[in-house]
Amino acid sequence: MLGKNDQDKTEKPSQRKLEKARNEGKIARTQEIPTFFILLSSLCILFLYGSRIIGDMCNCMSHIFRGISKNEFDIISMNSFITESICQIYAIIMPIMLSVLIAGVVGNMIQIGFVFTTKPFEASLSKLNPIKGIKNIISIRSIVELIKALLKCVFIGGIAYYFLSKEMGSFASLMQMDVTDILKFIASESLKICIYVCVAFGLLGIFDYVFQKWQHRKDLMMTKHELKEEARQSEGDPKIKGRIKQIQLENARRRMMQSIHEADIIITNPTRIAIALKYESKKMMAPKVLAKGAGYIAEKIKEIGIKCEIPIIENKPLARAIFKSVEIGEFIPVELYKAVAEVLAYVYKLRGVKNKYAASHICVGAPNMLWSDYCFSDRNELA
Repeated sequence: MLGKNDQDKTEKPSQRKLEKARNEGKIARTQEIPTFFILLSSLCILFLYGSRIIGDMCNCMSHIFRGISKNEFDIISMNSFITESICQIYAIIMPIMLSVLIAGVVGNMIQIGFVFTTKPFEASLSKLNPIKGIKNIISIRSIVELIKALLKCVFIGGIAYYFLSKEMGSFASLMQMDVTDILKFIASESLKICIYVCVAFGLLGIFDYVFQKWQHRKDLMMTKHELKEEARQSEGDPKIKGRIKQIQLENARRRMMQSIHEADIIITNPTRIAIALKYESKKMMAPKVLAKGAGYIAEKIKEIGIKCEIPIIENKPLARAIFKSVEIGEFIPVELYKAVAEVLAYVYKLRGVKNKYAASHICVGAPNMLWSDYCFSDRNELA
């Protein structure tokens, strides 16, 4: 069953699942990169301040041994002497400790950035499950980690053996050297080995990080069903979304119906379509669609128009053109100016409004031709 589930996971992990795994502390990382930075920083500190650190440590140890040789301690003086000695030792090794701490943090930050979570420390009964623990021990991941550890030991040990074998002839001459020369020889060889070991950890870290990244993505792969479930949870239940959309449409329709009483004219086709238009010469660049609808909505628009004594004009081509090309709240496009102007001219003529409508200039900055350019260019039409 487990193998089948793994085979079903063919989809890449979603951004939501990646973020969830990150918040839970499940992040691709390798310990070799922090180890590389720790070794590198330690080598830099020893290279720059090694002689000073060794000198200070020798002076500190001499002070300690001289103090012990006096053998004049009581309880108070002994506590004071021990505290002073420990403080001196800490002051000497503090640069190395700080560099190691900073290097370890930097090595992890480079891989994963800043992540703070207490999820791995939370109590869970699954962590006490012995069967799950045995599965983790004999899992493919644990076997891979074991192989990596063995290869790392062989690789690092091989580097150390290579350099030591080259200096085997020099070991015999150490018997004839004084202590200072012996220490210098050991320090020199140790430095060479540490440098190459540091480089080795860097290379191992790069390869291991690539592998961990691949393994992490593979572990987070999803099935198609999981993707659908996640989409449903993030976007909401389709039934609920449909209900919300229905309520929004009803509210928009209600607002549309309430604005019909402000219309100047209603254009129909005449049975299936109805459009309510409004025009204010001082405020609008062109007539504006307040409401439109087909079927039942069209009948309601005409019904409200009759109650409010709004002129209802039948013009099939114009009604269809406005219905298809203009949304509610938008202005009439340029290509329909002439046709709408003729209809409005007829309505205003019925109302007895003469040249007031034609004389107004609308929206001087409007693009293309102005509404006023189409509105009754021959003012005698209204006379």
